[in-house]
Amino acid sequence: MAEPAQGALKPSHDGRRRWRPQWTAKMALIPAMTITIVCFYGFIIWTFVISLTRSRLLPVYKFTGFDQYIRLFANERWWTAMQNLAIHGCLFIGGCVVFGYLLAILIDRGIKAEGMFRTIFMLPLSMSFIVTGVIWQWVMNPGLGLQDAVRELGWTTFEFNWIVRQDRSIYTLAIAGVWQQVGLCMALFLAGLRNIDPNIWKASRVDGIPVWRVYFHIITPMMRTVFFTVFILMSAIVMKAFDLVVALTGGGPGFSSDLPARFVVDHILNRQELGLGAAGAFVLLCTVIAVISPYIHFELRKERGGRGH
Repeated sequence: MAEPAQGALKPSHDGRRRWRPQWTAKMALIPAMTITIVCFYGFIIWTFVISLTRSRLLPVYKFTGFDQYIRLFANERWWTAMQNLAIHGCLFIGGCVVFGYLLAILIDRGIKAEGMFRTIFMLPLSMSFIVTGVIWQWVMNPGLGLQDAVRELGWTTFEFNWIVRQDRSIYTLAIAGVWQQVGLCMALFLAGLRNIDPNIWKASRVDGIPVWRVYFHIITPMMRTVFFTVFILMSAIVMKAFDLVVALTGGGPGFSSDLPARFVVDHILNRQELGLGAAGAFVLLCTVIAVISPYIHFELRKERGGRGH
């Protein structure tokens, strides 16, 4: 009768052993969780609170309701920055996805000197946006860069003066940004392509399916998760774009290449408009959530549906 009694206690002892590692792991996550809650969510709340005050140089907790938001939405520069954000975001994210995926496909086809090409495309990623902005400022300078070099070769009518044109300056940000980040997108897409089952290619060759149709109809839908990752990463870069603007165009000519992040920093640090800058930062956060949330929900729903099947 003693042995069954000991056996009856054994599951409880094993349960305690399993419980201790789980509790230890949860305890180890507490510091990181605390820092995230305080430094991220805490400052989001603080920013919203400041946006409801008349704070200028320093925080002043005298609430004025949504006056700062009314001032923000009446500010023509803010709407110019938001329009520029939409243009820059579409061009930057679209360019990174398209060129990154095409480069990954070309390298995946087994070209010679693959390692050299990967290094060349990844090299701009090692530079900061400040360095990238300075480099492309020289390249696009009408008197020193590409335009001057081409004219020296004899093509005297060639023009590439976008950086000094109000109607074209926003496009220079996208060019420089894609040049820097396309290597990262290529690496992510290439990692996804290398995880594709080789039997798919064997079956397509047997059936005589053209390579482009395999990529377009079979491989690309299987890369949905990678596209989702690239979209989120590039969207984050677009929303916080500040240093590239400062180094490349300075937001000019005028405010033709201004972006919301520069608007916020400029009003907080240079114009002593802390409340207005905080309102701009909170609206920008809401814009990010509004743009990304439907895409995240759509992808997660498709992923859950795929698991259900």
